[in-house]
Amino acid sequence: MPGTAVRIADDGEVLVRGGVVFASYWNDPAATEAVLRDGWFATGDLGRLDEDGYLTLTGRKKDIIVTSGGKNVSPSVLEDRLRSRPPVGQCVAVGDNRPFVAALITLDPDAVAHWLAVRGLPADTPVSEVVRDPRMRDYVQKAVDHANQAVSRAESIRAFRLVEGEFTEDNGMLTPSLKVKRHAVAQAYAAEIEALYGG
Repeated sequence: MPGTAVRIADDGEVLVRGGVVFASYWNDPAATEAVLRDGWFATGDLGRLDEDGYLTLTGRKKDIIVTSGGKNVSPSVLEDRLRSRPPVGQCVAVGDNRPFVAALITLDPDAVAHWLAVRGLPADTPVSEVVRDPRMRDYVQKAVDHANQAVSRAESIRAFRLVEGEFTEDNGMLTPSLKVKRHAVAQAYAAEIEALYGG
């Protein structure tokens, strides 16, 4: 936008300055100080600028996973690529204060129905059996491999767990705008996350 400047902070956060940026929060100097730095507004988004000056958003700062080795990982890149491949329904990358990144993955019901039909398996096979089937794990591993191609080895998903059910607004795991509530998922699947790390 004319009259607007964009730059990327050292930590990857997108900063914006110009006439479209507000001067302060009303009667809240602490909140103002948290997001305005020398006229630059800290958006909370992560991004990069290419050689032509185009901005690409890559995630949200609050969603960053910091592994126990100190590696900062933006989970949205991995999650978006995973969700783009069947049979993945939804997924959440985990790994904060852990030695590596892992993921909880739900299966898309339509993809599961197709997978069962192709293999001549009963259409009413319980999801609890499907998530434990080594053939399904191999199928999902291909989606994980696809996601990992976009990141470095240190940022890659090294383990995953197929979980039953879905993340929905009704069960408190999605916001009304269909964003995953990471904290709610982490609480609901605490045992599965521990199992990913040998707990």
